[in-house]
Amino acid sequence: MSQNRTPAGVSSPGSAEPGGGEPGGGEPARRRRADARRNVDALVEAARTVFATSGVDAPAKEITDLAGVGVGTLYRHFPQRSDLVKAVVESGIDAVADAGPALSAEHKPAEALIKWIHRFTELLATKRGLASALHSGDPAFEGLPGYFLERLGPALAAMLDAAVADGAVRDDISAEDLLHALTQLCQPVPGRPPGYNQRIVAVLLDGLRRDATQRPSAS
Repeated sequence: MSQNRTPAGVSSPGSAEPGGGEPGGGEPARRRRADARRNVDALVEAARTVFATSGVDAPAKEITDLAGVGVGTLYRHFPQRSDLVKAVVESGIDAVADAGPALSAEHKPAEALIKWIHRFTELLATKRGLASALHSGDPAFEGLPGYFLERLGPALAAMLDAAVADGAVRDDISAEDLLHALTQLCQPVPGRPPGYNQRIVAVLLDGLRRDATQRPSAS
């Protein structure tokens, strides 16, 4: 999947806007692009909130009311629901990936790693109905697994390597292994609240500690 994070239906900087003339067409065109960007950001943020409480099939008006825009604006930028779901997922992935350097600057390596993993698991746990949507076979979601690994893999690898070098974390698991394990552990379990997944993840995190590899000596 391309690194281009411009959501569907929004022209990237330097491209012609519908009815806006050629690229670099002056202040009105720049203002239209800025307005479009703000609308997209507001819709993605509103959709993230609504999806967390009402699921990915929530009424469009619930999303647009929260974003402060009309339903027509929603469909102009995101013609299909899958376009909006994809934008929400990618923005969440980006936010978690970008949190890595800040956490590493503020905390010791192992603490930064644990805090980042908690953010990652929150990302997976707060999207009601997302797993079903992503496995629906919709072509819009085909590139998300690659995007997931491309953005989150390096962020996790940097923190995992730092924690290993600091002697706090075992060195026999890769960032990709850990991402896959966390993703599986955060899958919704019928009849169990989200806190159940967090408890199981905590067990995994305990197993990451360097002393977890030590075996009791034979008596």
